[in-house]
Amino acid sequence: MVREAKHSESKSDFIHKLAIAQKEINETIYWLELLFETSYLTKNQFEDIEAGATEIIKILTSINKTTKKSINH
Repeated sequence: MVREAKHSESKSDFIHKLAIAQKEINETIYWLELLFETSYLTKNQFEDIEAGATEIIKILTSINKTTKKSINH
C-alpha cells in the first residue's frame, strides 16, 4: 500500500492508502503475536520483528499527520 500511495491520485487518496497500510501492519503484529504464542517464533525473534513493525506504524502515522496538516493549511 505504501508503494501504491506513492502514485496516488490526490493527497486524500495518499492518506487513505497509508491508513490502509497502517491497518495492514497492525494485522501483521497480530499474526506475529500468534506465532510467538504458539512457539513458532522465539522471544528474541518476536521482539525484533515487532519492534520493526512498531517503528513502521510510527512512521506511517507521522507521514499521515503531516499530510493531513498540509491539506488543512
